[in-house]
Amino acid sequence: MPKPRLIIPHSSDGTLPDLAIYHTTSRAVHRQFLFQAEEKEQFRILMRMYERFSGCRVLSYCVMTNHFHLLLEVPPPSTDGEFGISEEELIHRLGGLYSRAYVCLLYTSPSPRDRG
Repeated sequence: MPKPRLIIPHSSDGTLPDLAIYHTTSRAVHRQFLFQAEEKEQFRILMRMYERFSGCRVLSYCVMTNHFHLLLEVPPPSTDGEFGISEEELIHRLGGLYSRAYVCLLYTSPSPRDRG
């Protein structure tokens, strides 16, 4: 049964926002032993890419042969921008998943709204 999230207050005077900390785990289908040394390294690379994109922070992790554990820090949602993050922050986060050239192409090409 899932446990409620743990909110860690930064300070008692309310000057810093609270953070949510989550422990997550996932197991391979049929408990197969899928993560050998090369797969563990690939998992680590992908995990860091998604960490940069999502804005969450991986505090600790453990990758075993058939499952993994993550301890994640999830910041409070931003109040900037229409979708919670500014355009500059979105471009920065996309840079963690895609090449700089591709992100620049996305940023400079006209949107479908501008074309029609």
